Order: sequence, then C-alpha cells, then structure tokens
Amino acid sequence: MEKLVIIPTYNERENIGEMIGRLIDLPCGVEVLVVDDGSPDGTADVVRAWMEREPRIHLLERPGKLGLGSAYRDGFRYALDHGAEFIFEMDADFSHDPAVIPRFLEAARDADLVLGSRYLDGKVTVVNWPLDRLILSYSANLYSRIITGLPVHDTTGGFKCFRRRALEAIRLDRVASDGYAFQIEMSFKCWKKGFRIREIPIIFTDRRAGVSKMNRRIIWEAVGLVWRLRFMSMFGHIE
Repeated sequence: MEKLVIIPTYNERENIGEMIGRLIDLPCGVEVLVVDDGSPDGTADVVRAWMEREPRIHLLERPGKLGLGSAYRDGFRYALDHGAEFIFEMDADFSHDPAVIPRFLEAARDADLVLGSRYLDGKVTVVNWPLDRLILSYSANLYSRIITGLPVHDTTGGFKCFRRRALEAIRLDRVASDGYAFQIEMSFKCWKKGFRIREIPIIFTDRRAGVSKMNRRIIWEAVGLVWRLRFMSMFGHIE
C-alpha cells in the first residue's frame, strides 16, 4: 500500500459506489479506505460488494456517527499501520474531483502536505454553493489565517494529501477537533513542525446527492480552535 485515499462516510450510498469506481480507474494505482460510521442507508454494503471483486478497497466500520475528525484519525492510523506513503483525505459526494489526484501526487514530490485550494491566487473556484455558504466559507478562511498566521489560502478545505512523515510527526491522540476545525488544526501542526506545504487549485462543486453534515456546532468549534492554536503556538508546544 503506497497511496491510500481515505473517505469518511455517513449515508453516502448514492455516491460511494461510483466514487470508488472512479478512484480505481485512475492510472496512479490508489487504494481506497472507506471509514463508515454505521450508515443506516447501507453505505457499507456497497463497499463490501466492491471488496469482493477489488482487493484495493478497504472498509473500516464504526458503531455510530463519531465525527469527521475521529474518522480521519482512525483512517490515518490504518494508513500508517499498513505502510502508506501518500495519504489522502477526500469527500464521498463528488465535491472533490477524483481526477485531480495525479496532480496532488505530482505536487507531493517536493511537499509534505498538498492542499486542494478553492481560493488560490485571488480566484474563487466553487460551483453551485448558495451565496451565504460561500461567504461563510471565505470568511472562515480569512479569520483562520489572520488569527493563526497559517500561510495558506484555504485552511478549511478537506481535499488533501499528506506524506507519511508529516502524519508520523503529529500526535493524533492530541488532535480532538472535528469538521472545519480538524482541517485547520492538521494543517497548522504540519506548518509549525516545519513541513513543506503546497496548494494546488481545485474546482469545488456542491454535493450532487445526499445531505450536508454542516451544522452550528462545527462552525463554533472552528471559531474557538484558532485562538487555542494561536496560544499554543505562543506559549506551548505543538504536538
């Protein structure tokens, strides 16, 4: 296992089968780990059907909805335990285009963390979002950059590729955040540990099926996290 794409799911039956097919057809030979939080719609059943005919598909089933950050932490541990060198985060709902993955791998030749950015070089590359959602996302990124000093344009994006050495340097048991906050915290810790970060432009398209998991708790968690990261950086040790 060299390249592993981690996809957390909750009620993504409508999307996951086609997403797996698109990933498996890529020329770069990725493997796929679906971390499913006990989806009542049978998402895991679709994944198991794929596993019967494709050895590059893996499934980690969890007993209930435990959160995005928790799903990625479990997925990262799985990736490290199985020797993966390039470890991806991406969504199941086609807001992230799997065809971009070879570009991530190209950028990762001289970077430890590659971020897919919706706001690079002054351009906004988001499709089909309502204006209020776009304003919220853009403002959250600006707020995060100002408070933490994190030198990236898209701090909250969830389409990423980590090199193994970057994840090994982070204490995953000390990363307790979720949602937007999880994305900010992981990138911030990579930056503070001196790892090389690159951003590449992506086109982000609103999900084509299913329901968004965004809620007020996720937003307020991110608001508080950036101050905690700032104070940790000023007075504490980044683990």
